[in-house]
Amino acid sequence: MDEQRYRVNGMTCGHCADHVTEEVKQVPGVSDVVVDLEAHAVTVSGALLDDRLIRAAIAEAGYEVAATS
Repeated sequence: MDEQRYRVNGMTCGHCADHVTEEVKQVPGVSDVVVDLEAHAVTVSGALLDDRLIRAAIAEAGYEVAATS
């Protein structure tokens, strides 16, 4: 299982976290999404994760990936 972590700008509340989680979970191969609001981070777990699709899902949720951490 792969794991990728992203720093995401603009997430400030539980609603933000839910929206990002919902979008990223739709990406093929994603099995789990953990949002850490304090760290402004999203950790994605799954098989054969596609970085481009995960970044696009975060953007679709209305947030910007600052950098992969």
